[in-house]
Amino acid sequence: MKIEQVTYIDGITLMVFYTPAHCWQFAYFERTGKVRRYQGIFYTAEKAAIEGRQWVKAIARGGYQ
Repeated sequence: MKIEQVTYIDGITLMVFYTPAHCWQFAYFERTGKVRRYQGIFYTAEKAAIEGRQWVKAIARGGYQ
């Protein structure tokens, strides 16, 4: 696993990472500390980061629970 980026947005930590089996993905750490891993696959770190930021912003507003 290779961690590409860790970003803190509105109290939620977003991590973009690479695994040989699943290409680029993201996970986020909820305010409670629980880790949620998004199961989608992205072919670039940039695409995973863009999608991850959108998810985190939606979660901060109360969506995507």
